[in-house]
Amino acid sequence: MSAFVIVEVNVTDPDGYERYKDLATDTVTAHGGTYRVRGGRIESVEGEPVSNRVVVLEFPDMDAAAAWYNSAEYQAALPHRHASATTHRLFFVEGYE
Repeated sequence: MSAFVIVEVNVTDPDGYERYKDLATDTVTAHGGTYRVRGGRIESVEGEPVSNRVVVLEFPDMDAAAAWYNSAEYQAALPHRHASATTHRLFFVEGYE
């Protein structure tokens, strides 16, 4: 069953974040993941408004999502995100069949 990684970040250094995106993209595809949402337009309709960048990744299953996040390759890219953005949320959620 597919699993999704959902991330909400506030980018504070756009140039640094571009470097992170370059590094992270290769790790996502290497682990069978696909970007489904990558910072597109947001329209809040209920609850607290979303004012940050939202990214959604799809992986084949929860194990693949965890393997990607914990991989040495992604862990090497992660400091670039931490240096250029504040992460408000990052979580895995299992898809529905």
